[in-house]
Amino acid sequence: MSTPQHELHPDFRRPTGPDDLYTTRPPWDIDRPQTAFTALAQAGEFHGRVLDIGCGTGEHALLAAGLGHDTVGIDQSAQAIERAQRKARDRGLDATFLRHDALEPAGLTQTFDTVLDCGLFHIFSPDARSTYVESLAAVLRPGGRYFMLGFSDRQPGIWGPHRLSRNDIESAFTDGWRIDSLRESFIEILPDPTRSHAWLATVTRS
Repeated sequence: MSTPQHELHPDFRRPTGPDDLYTTRPPWDIDRPQTAFTALAQAGEFHGRVLDIGCGTGEHALLAAGLGHDTVGIDQSAQAIERAQRKARDRGLDATFLRHDALEPAGLTQTFDTVLDCGLFHIFSPDARSTYVESLAAVLRPGGRYFMLGFSDRQPGIWGPHRLSRNDIESAFTDGWRIDSLRESFIEILPDPTRSHAWLATVTRS
Protein backbone atom coordinates (compact mmCIF):
# COMPACT_ATOMS: atom_id res chain seq x y z
CA MET A 1 0.00 0.00 0.00
CA SER A 2 1.38 3.39 -0.90
CA THR A 3 1.92 5.99 1.80
CA PRO A 4 -0.21 9.11 1.41
CA GLN A 5 1.38 12.48 0.75
CA HIS A 6 -0.40 15.22 2.66
CA GLU A 7 -0.16 18.98 2.99
CA LEU A 8 2.76 19.86 5.28
CA HIS A 9 1.90 20.31 8.94
CA PRO A 10 1.53 23.98 10.00
CA ASP A 11 4.00 23.37 12.86
CA PHE A 12 6.74 23.62 10.23
CA ARG A 13 6.36 27.39 10.43
CA ARG A 14 9.55 28.60 12.10
CA PRO A 15 8.96 29.59 15.77
CA THR A 16 10.68 32.33 17.76
CA GLY A 17 13.62 30.32 19.11
CA PRO A 18 15.29 26.89 18.92
CA ASP A 19 13.70 25.52 22.08
CA ASP A 20 10.23 26.57 20.93
CA LEU A 21 10.62 23.79 18.35
CA TYR A 22 10.44 21.16 21.08
CA THR A 23 7.93 22.67 23.54
CA THR A 24 5.50 20.27 21.90
CA ARG A 25 6.55 17.34 19.75
CA PRO A 26 7.40 18.72 16.29
CA PRO A 27 6.17 16.86 13.20
CA TRP A 28 9.67 15.77 12.13
CA ASP A 29 10.42 14.08 15.49
CA ILE A 30 9.22 10.61 14.46
CA ASP A 31 11.30 8.60 16.99
CA ARG A 32 13.10 6.66 14.30
CA PRO A 33 15.57 7.45 11.53
CA GLN A 34 14.28 8.55 8.16
CA THR A 35 13.93 5.58 5.78
CA ALA A 36 16.25 7.30 3.28
CA PHE A 37 19.07 7.50 5.85
CA THR A 38 18.45 3.97 7.10
CA ALA A 39 18.89 2.73 3.53
CA LEU A 40 22.18 4.64 3.24
CA ALA A 41 23.41 3.12 6.49
CA GLN A 42 22.43 -0.38 5.41
CA ALA A 43 24.28 0.15 2.13
CA GLY A 44 27.47 0.97 4.04
CA GLU A 45 27.56 4.62 2.97
CA PHE A 46 28.54 5.98 6.41
CA HIS A 47 32.30 6.07 6.96
CA GLY A 48 34.66 7.09 9.75
CA ARG A 49 33.66 9.87 12.13
CA VAL A 50 30.07 11.01 11.65
CA LEU A 51 28.50 14.42 12.35
CA ASP A 52 24.70 14.67 12.56
CA ILE A 53 24.13 18.37 12.00
CA GLY A 54 20.85 19.79 13.32
CA CYS A 55 20.41 16.42 15.00
CA GLY A 56 17.17 17.10 16.87
CA THR A 57 16.54 14.27 19.30
CA GLY A 58 19.35 12.24 17.79
CA GLU A 59 17.90 9.41 15.72
CA HIS A 60 20.42 9.64 12.88
CA ALA A 61 23.40 10.07 15.18
CA LEU A 62 22.24 7.02 17.11
CA LEU A 63 21.80 5.10 13.86
CA ALA A 64 25.46 5.80 13.07
CA ALA A 65 26.62 5.07 16.63
CA GLY A 66 24.80 1.73 16.51
CA LEU A 67 26.99 0.82 13.54
CA GLY A 68 30.12 1.55 15.57
CA HIS A 69 30.92 5.02 14.23
CA ASP A 70 32.43 7.73 16.43
CA THR A 71 29.45 10.08 16.24
CA VAL A 72 28.66 13.67 17.24
CA GLY A 73 25.24 15.30 17.03
CA ILE A 74 24.73 19.08 17.29
CA ASP A 75 21.61 21.18 17.61
CA GLN A 76 20.73 24.64 18.95
CA SER A 77 17.87 23.29 21.04
CA ALA A 78 18.80 22.36 24.62
CA GLN A 79 15.58 20.34 24.90
CA ALA A 80 16.44 18.31 21.81
CA ILE A 81 19.99 17.65 23.01
CA GLU A 82 18.76 16.51 26.43
CA ARG A 83 16.35 14.06 24.77
CA ALA A 84 19.07 12.77 22.47
CA GLN A 85 21.39 12.18 25.42
CA ARG A 86 18.60 10.33 27.23
CA LYS A 87 17.97 8.12 24.20
CA ALA A 88 21.68 7.27 24.01
CA ARG A 89 21.72 6.24 27.68
CA ASP A 90 18.51 4.24 27.37
CA ARG A 91 19.78 2.39 24.29
CA GLY A 92 23.29 1.86 25.60
CA LEU A 93 24.86 3.71 22.67
CA ASP A 94 27.97 5.88 22.73
CA ALA A 95 27.33 9.17 20.94
CA THR A 96 28.24 12.75 21.82
CA PHE A 97 25.50 15.38 21.72
CA LEU A 98 26.36 19.07 21.94
CA ARG A 99 24.32 22.25 21.95
CA HIS A 100 25.91 24.17 19.09
CA ASP A 101 24.89 26.47 16.24
CA ALA A 102 24.42 24.17 13.26
CA LEU A 103 25.10 27.09 10.90
CA GLU A 104 28.63 27.23 12.31
CA PRO A 105 29.91 23.63 12.49
CA ALA A 106 33.47 24.91 12.02
CA GLY A 107 33.24 26.17 15.61
CA LEU A 108 33.47 22.56 16.76
CA THR A 109 37.17 22.53 15.73
CA GLN A 110 36.74 18.88 14.78
CA THR A 111 36.74 17.08 11.45
CA PHE A 112 34.54 14.29 10.14
CA ASP A 113 34.34 11.78 7.30
CA THR A 114 30.53 11.80 7.00
CA VAL A 115 28.00 14.57 7.65
CA LEU A 116 24.27 13.87 7.91
CA ASP A 117 21.73 16.67 7.40
CA CYS A 118 18.04 15.88 7.71
CA GLY A 119 15.85 18.94 7.36
CA LEU A 120 18.43 21.65 8.05
CA PHE A 121 19.66 22.88 4.66
CA HIS A 122 16.15 23.72 3.48
CA ILE A 123 15.59 26.32 6.25
CA PHE A 124 18.37 28.62 5.02
CA SER A 125 18.13 31.63 2.72
CA PRO A 126 20.43 31.57 -0.34
CA ASP A 127 23.02 33.78 1.43
CA ALA A 128 22.95 31.62 4.55
CA ARG A 129 23.36 28.50 2.41
CA SER A 130 26.66 29.85 1.14
CA THR A 131 27.88 30.46 4.69
CA TYR A 132 26.72 27.02 5.74
CA VAL A 133 28.47 25.26 2.85
CA GLU A 134 31.73 27.13 3.58
CA SER A 135 31.51 26.02 7.20
CA LEU A 136 30.80 22.44 6.15
CA ALA A 137 34.05 22.46 4.17
CA ALA A 138 35.91 23.25 7.39
CA VAL A 139 34.62 20.14 9.19
CA LEU A 140 34.38 17.61 6.36
CA ARG A 141 37.66 16.00 5.40
CA PRO A 142 38.68 15.89 1.72
CA GLY A 143 36.94 12.88 0.21
CA GLY A 144 34.30 12.99 2.94
CA ARG A 145 30.62 12.85 2.07
CA TYR A 146 27.64 14.99 2.99
CA PHE A 147 24.16 13.45 2.86
CA MET A 148 21.23 15.88 2.82
CA LEU A 149 17.50 15.18 2.95
CA GLY A 150 15.47 18.33 2.35
CA PHE A 151 11.96 19.31 1.26
CA SER A 152 11.39 19.38 -2.48
CA ASP A 153 9.63 21.85 -4.74
CA ARG A 154 7.52 18.90 -5.87
CA GLN A 155 5.60 19.12 -2.57
CA PRO A 156 2.30 20.98 -3.16
CA GLY A 157 0.90 23.66 -0.90
CA ILE A 158 2.42 26.54 1.05
CA TRP A 159 2.92 25.28 4.61
CA GLY A 160 6.34 24.32 5.85
CA PRO A 161 9.92 25.34 5.11
CA HIS A 162 11.33 26.49 1.81
CA ARG A 163 10.93 23.86 -0.87
CA LEU A 164 14.28 23.22 -2.52
CA SER A 165 14.68 23.10 -6.27
CA ARG A 166 17.38 21.05 -7.94
CA ASN A 167 19.09 24.33 -8.82
CA ASP A 168 19.08 25.47 -5.15
CA ILE A 169 21.19 22.45 -4.29
CA GLU A 170 23.41 22.38 -7.36
CA SER A 171 24.25 26.08 -7.11
CA ALA A 172 25.21 25.78 -3.43
CA PHE A 173 27.75 22.99 -3.97
CA THR A 174 30.14 24.15 -6.67
CA ASP A 175 33.84 24.86 -6.13
CA GLY A 176 35.41 22.22 -3.94
CA TRP A 177 32.38 19.92 -4.07
CA ARG A 178 31.08 17.14 -6.31
CA ILE A 179 27.43 16.16 -6.35
CA ASP A 180 27.46 12.38 -6.69
CA SER A 181 23.70 11.95 -6.75
CA LEU A 182 20.58 14.07 -6.39
CA ARG A 183 17.41 12.05 -6.44
CA GLU A 184 13.77 12.29 -5.45
CA SER A 185 12.91 10.91 -2.04
CA PHE A 186 10.56 11.52 0.91
CA ILE A 187 10.68 12.93 4.44
CA GLU A 188 8.42 11.14 6.89
CA ILE A 189 6.57 13.34 9.36
CA LEU A 190 3.79 13.12 11.94
CA PRO A 191 1.07 12.10 11.98
CA ASP A 192 2.27 8.69 10.83
CA PRO A 193 2.37 7.60 8.05
CA THR A 194 2.53 11.03 6.39
CA ARG A 195 5.41 11.68 4.05
CA SER A 196 6.39 14.67 1.95
CA HIS A 197 8.42 15.05 -1.22
CA ALA A 198 12.14 15.59 -0.65
CA TRP A 199 15.51 15.62 -2.36
CA LEU A 200 18.22 13.23 -1.21
CA ALA A 201 21.67 14.59 -2.09
CA THR A 202 25.02 12.86 -1.82
CA VAL A 203 27.88 15.34 -2.08
CA THR A 204 31.63 14.72 -1.81
CA ARG A 205 34.14 17.32 -0.67
CA SER A 206 36.92 17.26 -3.25
